[in-house]
Amino acid sequence: MRLAFMGSPDFAVPALEALHAAGHEIAAVYCQPPKPAHRGRRETKCSVHRAAEALALPVRTPARLRGNAAECAAFAALALDAAVVAAYGLILPAPMLAAPRRGCLNIHASLLPRWRGAAPIQAAILAGDDRTGVTIMRMDEGLDTGPMLLAEAVPIGPETTAAALHDTLAELGARLILRALEEDPPEVPQPTEGVTYAPKLTREDGRIDWTRPAAAIDRQVRALNPWPGTFCRHGDETLKILEAAPLAERTGSPPGTVLDREGRVACGAGTALRLLRLQRAGRAAQEIGAFLRGYPLVPGDRLG
Repeated sequence: MRLAFMGSPDFAVPALEALHAAGHEIAAVYCQPPKPAHRGRRETKCSVHRAAEALALPVRTPARLRGNAAECAAFAALALDAAVVAAYGLILPAPMLAAPRRGCLNIHASLLPRWRGAAPIQAAILAGDDRTGVTIMRMDEGLDTGPMLLAEAVPIGPETTAAALHDTLAELGARLILRALEEDPPEVPQPTEGVTYAPKLTREDGRIDWTRPAAAIDRQVRALNPWPGTFCRHGDETLKILEAAPLAERTGSPPGTVLDREGRVACGAGTALRLLRLQRAGRAAQEIGAFLRGYPLVPGDRLG
């Protein structure tokens, strides 16, 4: 089939590579423009941009699509069978949605209608869901509201991180989009019940509130790894918490109190959490034992 591919981050790369390997003609790859990043604020291409160049595919990086008549006309001129969209980052206007013969197919990292929106992987872990998955849907003008073509579930375990789940769902999405293009399954409208939204994350979402139960904080640590990451304050220091585990034992200490020299911290509802891996600003990440040998975190200290 003659396709356009529209995506930007790591999540979209397996689908692009799978479509290319399957022999589909990719007329254009659309992704976010290069942005300043890393030290020195050098212009850096997104993951899909780099992958497309490695495959010798033409790349387009419009800064906007809405109100961009020239870009809409250029897209229509591609005479596409379909467009495949995966975490692109720009909203497609109605003329672009209608241009491909089979429409625009979105690889969405949840079991719709649960977790529509920008951060479905993190939202599923934060909520304590025991499963999530990928839905292939035909896009309309709503926010992840279009009819579904295929869906497949994967489990979320008690130690699943967003990083691991991201990779699993990216590979699953690549497999499902190939099936959707080959099989052209019938569309199924999304249920009107069970709709939830996963808003875009900010750095502040990573701030730990020690008055919450340990299980909720553990989910926060796992859901926001690697971005935006979870953190707390100890005096003038900001400590990144990269890994933790809820404990079965109970405690009567105030939330945020360091309980011992093994990294146990009191949380809300009388629960406790053990810190397993931490990082100070400008330092390397360390396992808790090595961290505590070089940092003055002692019983009775309060984390904020």
